[in-house]
Formats: sequence, C-alpha cells, structure tokens
Amino acid sequence: MTTTPTLTRTLKLPSLVLFGLAYLTPLIVLGIFGIIAETTGGASPAAYLVAMVAMLFTAHSYGRMAIAYPVAGSAYTYVRRSIDPRVGFLVGWAILLDYLFLPMVIWLIGGSYLTAQFPGVPIAVWIVGFILITTVLNILGIKVADKANYVLMAFQLLVIVFFVVLSIGNVVATSGAGGLASTQPFFNDTSSVATISAGAAIAAYSFLGFDAVTTLTEETINPRKNMPRAIMLIALIGGGIFVTVSYVTQLVHPGGVFEDSASAASSIALQIGGQLFGAVFLAGLVVAQFASGLAAQASASRLLYAMGRDSVLPKAVFGRLSAKFHTPVVNLVVTGIIGLIAIFLDVATSTSFINFGAFTAFTLVNASVVFHYVRQRRAGNQLNVVSYVVVPVIGAIVCAYLLSQLDSNAITLGLSWLVLGIVVLGLITRGFKAAPPEMTATEKATVEAAA
Repeated sequence: MTTTPTLTRTLKLPSLVLFGLAYLTPLIVLGIFGIIAETTGGASPAAYLVAMVAMLFTAHSYGRMAIAYPVAGSAYTYVRRSIDPRVGFLVGWAILLDYLFLPMVIWLIGGSYLTAQFPGVPIAVWIVGFILITTVLNILGIKVADKANYVLMAFQLLVIVFFVVLSIGNVVATSGAGGLASTQPFFNDTSSVATISAGAAIAAYSFLGFDAVTTLTEETINPRKNMPRAIMLIALIGGGIFVTVSYVTQLVHPGGVFEDSASAASSIALQIGGQLFGAVFLAGLVVAQFASGLAAQASASRLLYAMGRDSVLPKAVFGRLSAKFHTPVVNLVVTGIIGLIAIFLDVATSTSFINFGAFTAFTLVNASVVFHYVRQRRAGNQLNVVSYVVVPVIGAIVCAYLLSQLDSNAITLGLSWLVLGIVVLGLITRGFKAAPPEMTATEKATVEAAA
C-alpha cells in the first residue's frame, strides 16, 4: 500500500524567521533608499517607522489566523475558512500576482545588478542561472533550502553591519560624535507629514513577505506556537533594520537630492568604503536577491499546492508532492518558467504586477480575523476584542489606504486579473451556485491534527 506524500515538519522558529527575513531582503532598504529619501525630503527613517507600525497590525492578524488554521495557503486559506470560499478563491487568485511574479522580479533585479557590473554578459544568462540554482535547491527540500538560507542571510547581514559601521565612521569623521544624534533624518525643513506618508506607502513594499512564511505552516514544528511568533519577529526585526540603516545612511547624505536616486546607495557605499567595499556591497546585493528568490519561490509553490489540493487549480498538476523529495516539484518548475519572462521585461514594468495582490490580501486577512471573532462568539467561545476586532480593523483601514495609493497601471492590471478570476470562479462553481472545491474532511483533519 502506497501512502500519499506529505510536507515534512522540519522548520523551527529561527528557520522561519530567517526565511521571512530572506523574503523581505533587508538590503532592499539600500536598493530603494534614494527613492524614499527623495520622496520624503530626506526623512526616510520616518517613512520606514510609519510603515513598520502599519504592518505590525497586519502581522498580528496573520498570527491570529495561523493559530486558527495551521495549514498551508496563507491569505487564501484564512479568508476561505473565515469569510466565504468564493471570496477566499478570489483572494488566492489576487495574491497569485504577488507570489508568482515576485520571484521573477527578484531574479530580474539580481540580473540587472550583475549586468551593470559585467556588461559583456547578457542579462538572460544571469536570470537563467538564478532560476536553475534556486529551483534545484527548493526541489531538494525545505531542509536544504533552509541550510542555504543561513549562509546567504549571514553574508547579507554582514554587508549591512559593515555599511552601518562605515557610515558611522564617516559621520564621526566629518561631524564628530555629536553628529550621530540628530532629528533631521526623521523630520526637517524639506519634509512634511504628507511627504513622509507618501514615502511610507513606498516603504511598505519593503515589508511584503512577512506574510509569506505562513505558506510553510505544514513544514513547521508546532506551528500554532511558532508561526505567530515568527510573523511578528520578522516584521519587527525587518522594520528595525530598515529604520536603523536608513537613519545612518541619511546622516551620511542629508536631504533627498541625488544625481541618480535609483543608484544612490551604490554611490554612498563608494563614498564611505572606497572601491573595495563598493565591490563587496554589489556582492551583498546579489546574494540578497538570491536568498530572497529562494524564499519567494518556495512560498509561491506552496500557495499553488494549497489551491491545487483544494482542486480550485488542477489537482493532478498542482496538488501533488514528489514522493522522493516531499516538495511540490511541478509548482517549483512552473514558477521557474514564469521567471523566464524577466528576460523580456524591465524592473519598473515587472514590479507593478505584485503590489495589488499583496495589499488586497492584507486587507482581507485583517477582515477575516473579525469574521472569525464573530463566528467564535456565536459558537460560545470568548476571544479578546482588542486582538480580534480593534487591531485588525485598524490594519484593514491602513492596508486599504495603501492599496488606493498604487499607481494606475498596477490597479488596472490588478482589477483585470480579478475579472479573469471571477470568470474562472464562475466556471468551477457552475455559475456561482456551488462552493469552490476544497480538501476532503479526512485530508483537512489529517493536516490540522499534525499541527
């Protein structure tokens, strides 16, 4: 008798936090520093502080849902179980924009860095290299990817530490030790509440990914305990890194005027550390993109697996695991193939794909916590009003606002994708008369009992 392969529980709290931080890519704070400093008028750490507080509300909601439903699927599963299966399908469909295309964007950015340094090598070579190595590591299993992640994150964090130390040394050399304590990076004559709010809307994109770790729930040891902790730690640690790094960088270069805001951090790296550190900084950016791509591809494959297992996507294709590796091999290959689209796109075009789905999911996960509260009250169970009503309502309002701040291209693309999702939903529910298919009661009980 053959048994159906299942995801293997091997991840502990430190591994979860590292996967989440890899998805966030801490070095992204330097990659977009110039853009946020320019938008805020030289108050980038203030923008990150506002964004961190905003994201913590949503992180709290993800933690509540991870306790209630300790299965893979993230926002798709939470909304499906708490609000309605049809709404859950549309959330899963919307967030596919984020999960499927984010690895592509990550690989494209990494390829762009390397092409700038080695113009003789076509960007397609770098992108294909990223995809092949990342896909193989993820196919071999979450444990292998986990070990690779430790090495990659260690190097990335080392580069950040060197950048901060060199920045501090530069400030002390030019302004004395007193120059390290300043309110100017948080608010100055060229910044305002409006500019900081606009910068926070951009800075919030740096936090996309703290939610993605929930797709690894079925590979987590004691997920009801470890998953909520991991989500909050990822948002807090990531936010702390973003605020600290942007603060010292803003001290080195006050204000928001640059020759080229897109490459501002590279120029600052050369300023504080010379050619040697400039090369190390480039290596750090490439490693950061690789680590982020590893985590992003793993999360995308688990979302496809959850939707395939429920049969809202073809189960024979997406709802299967490799008997040898216990990983969704087909899904990993699919995300790799989609990543090849990066060869034909630029960074600006590709990034517009991912934000609509993320903020749609964030808004509805916050709403799902409130629905869960109402259902539990009707069943006679008492839950904390602050945790299950007040905090998620604030989170939903903030995320809906961020959604409204996306550019018109992203909103148009997102709405078009949702319309297509509604058509698909109509087909699989016989004209919306039936609920979308899902795991059988036996499958569901087996997964949740293992938690």
